[in-house]
Amino acid sequence: MDVAVVTGAARGFGLEIARRLRGRGYQVVLTDVDDAVGDAAAGIGGHGLVADVRDPAAHRATAARATDLGRLALWVNNAGVLATGAAWEHDDDAVRRLVEVNVLGVVHGSRVAVEAMRGHGGTVLNVSSMSALGPVPGLALYAATKAAVLNFGLGLQGDLRRAGVPVRVLTCCPDAADTDMVREVRPDPASAVLFSAPRGLLTAAEVADRAVGMLDGRRLVRAVPAYRAAMARAGAAVPTIGLRAIEVLRRLGEQRRSGG
Repeated sequence: MDVAVVTGAARGFGLEIARRLRGRGYQVVLTDVDDAVGDAAAGIGGHGLVADVRDPAAHRATAARATDLGRLALWVNNAGVLATGAAWEHDDDAVRRLVEVNVLGVVHGSRVAVEAMRGHGGTVLNVSSMSALGPVPGLALYAATKAAVLNFGLGLQGDLRRAGVPVRVLTCCPDAADTDMVREVRPDPASAVLFSAPRGLLTAAEVADRAVGMLDGRRLVRAVPAYRAAMARAGAAVPTIGLRAIEVLRRLGEQRRSGG
């Protein structure tokens, strides 16, 4: 039986992705840093493990558990943390946590996944962010970590192809969604851009549908929604104009953030 690993799966995107993978017939190993992952796993008929993605040994233990259950076919690097505000305002521990969870967690997970799947093939699915695609004042440090996830995944895919290793690396870049992580930063005015989409925040279910749907196609990167990605990429191509446009979006987002 095919087995999938989903990190950061006690709630939010991770739990919804795991739920959909169970629906597709995978045995699913859910990991997270707190005991809530056990209840989350039980609720969908999966297997829960407490694991810190910053620790390479935790990934190896997760892979060993997965291979005990069957053929490890999919590894989803979803775990992440969010911090808002100017980069110089974050303390050293906050900076280290963002980089270690968001970047090293994906790097360590991907390395372990490739090693476990290289003999029979499989897929690594990384959850990045719309913020990876262009400048995002107020989320500069977070956006930098998510840009690293995107570029690491694409570079890794190139290395795998060159080496003839039958593992695909996919990256999903969702816009802001109505999750605990976003709700926690809502009181901070620096989070305003997260609320700037005309249709409002995405749901975790919408993001999970699009992320899991990537397994059926050939695209290496999918942004959700596509029109916001086009805006972000345009801003990155012409940064002077992009930063001005982001300021307009920030003002729109502030009205929504503070208004309800």
